[in-house]
Amino acid sequence: MTSTTPTAPWDDLVAAALLGTERRTPPVAPRPGQDAPSALLDAAALSTVRRRAGLRPAPARPGPGRAPEDPRPALPMAARSRLAMLLADRSAPGRGGPRTAPDLAELLPQWLALANHHGYRVPDALLPALLDAARARTDLRPEALTLGGPRALWLARLNPDWKFALRGAPTGRAHTPVPEPSESAGAAAAPPDEQRLWEEGLFAERVSLLAAARHRDPAAGLALLGGTWSTERAEDRLMFLDSLRDDLCPSDEPFLEQALSDRSRNVRATAAELLSALPGSALAARMAERSHGCVSLTADARITVRPPDECDSGMQRDGIVPKPPSGRGERSWWLGQLVEATPLDRWSEWFGGRGPAEIVALPVTDGWRADLHAAWCRAAVRQRDAEWCRALLGTPAVAPANTGEAASAAWRDPAKLLSALPARERAEWVAEFIASHGLSDAFRLLGVCTVPWAEPLGRAVVDALDIARDAGSYPWSFSGVMGLAERCLDPAQADRLEVLTAIPDEAEGAAPGAGGYWAEAFQRLVGTLRLRATMRAELEPA
Repeated sequence: MTSTTPTAPWDDLVAAALLGTERRTPPVAPRPGQDAPSALLDAAALSTVRRRAGLRPAPARPGPGRAPEDPRPALPMAARSRLAMLLADRSAPGRGGPRTAPDLAELLPQWLALANHHGYRVPDALLPALLDAARARTDLRPEALTLGGPRALWLARLNPDWKFALRGAPTGRAHTPVPEPSESAGAAAAPPDEQRLWEEGLFAERVSLLAAARHRDPAAGLALLGGTWSTERAEDRLMFLDSLRDDLCPSDEPFLEQALSDRSRNVRATAAELLSALPGSALAARMAERSHGCVSLTADARITVRPPDECDSGMQRDGIVPKPPSGRGERSWWLGQLVEATPLDRWSEWFGGRGPAEIVALPVTDGWRADLHAAWCRAAVRQRDAEWCRALLGTPAVAPANTGEAASAAWRDPAKLLSALPARERAEWVAEFIASHGLSDAFRLLGVCTVPWAEPLGRAVVDALDIARDAGSYPWSFSGVMGLAERCLDPAQADRLEVLTAIPDEAEGAAPGAGGYWAEAFQRLVGTLRLRATMRAELEPA
């Protein structure tokens, strides 16, 4: 072909290629001795070159700015290799290791928490794999973003798959350091760099900044939020408001009272919840006055209940939701919301100076006991009142099924009540519960205990598993507890558990083959505990 050969339309060439030259004649004439298919391919090649040569090059996009510095120390070499292994195992398709091998994917959250405890930063080469892991598992995101630090946010801006990192931030840790206030600065003054980041930063950066500023100086953090509050989106206002929870203080009350008139229902509800957690707030006083009109003590020490007849506009402004859930009566629904927002110390004032345990033991007339106790449970959790939580939990040796109506409401979620108790007391309570009732009802209770489990709790769990093993039950009946034990038992327990890895003699009436399965389950438990001990040692600073 010469450069003067006419070029056939590209669409005609494509049509001839798709249909075949036998069904459609190519729009080009073959050269002497050339067949039609060859002529079609030559014409397509020539047209392609001409089309590409005629394109004007687009302006080059500006390259990304330099990644921010991360001054935190690098991981020790062994810990770096371990992280690479954990991230690779997470994405390995069809991993089919032995049943006795530790589940590395389940150890990744604990590894991230330990690395953050030591203040390390992730190696740059592993940042993409870490962000991919956090994208796939929301439970990894707070710790993964903390380990990734400012470079994780920088990298997330360059890949839409990682946009989740720009909409959330780890709680309790800030990616961006907040400078200490100067001596001359007022409580509400923000340094210029901090103010600029608040006004121009990404959402994740702003959430981290607000949490750090509030932790340093609650009034200054609140002033930062108040400066842009009216211009924030409703979903952002909700998240910013929720971030006030950790460092909530009485000086927040005026701001929260204003938020009760917010145009967003969710924002109003959160503001009301936060105000009710301030026992001295005006909202708490209003709720207490309403509750006092509904719940009273008779001369013969019996609690009588008369729930509200209506949910008026004042109650709704204070966060009372008028429409109950399906199957719930309106008046009991309103009563529960009033009682849970009432400061718990008021009940002692109204009931003759009685303490929480005495109040909980009082009889309640007309079948209102379950509703009243349920509301007190929610109030105790919201106000983090350990004495009330103890009273509502009762003695762990008493089974929930045998506590009767008086405590049935408290047992709807005892794990939340336990969460308000000190860590050691929590572990001892659950250990006694397991010793009395076994593991079947203890799974949620174990989930609120501090890791690693304290010795009384760890011993109680292992003893209960050993009893189930001797009884010949199948271990997968306890798979949830075994999984928790792998992650939460103190690694120092591994040597003690070694004796349980042997296949036991089958007891009479035991399920066939159960002994072998239990041996494998305990082998995996021991192997996981030893791996956790190794991981911990690898992360120790040199």
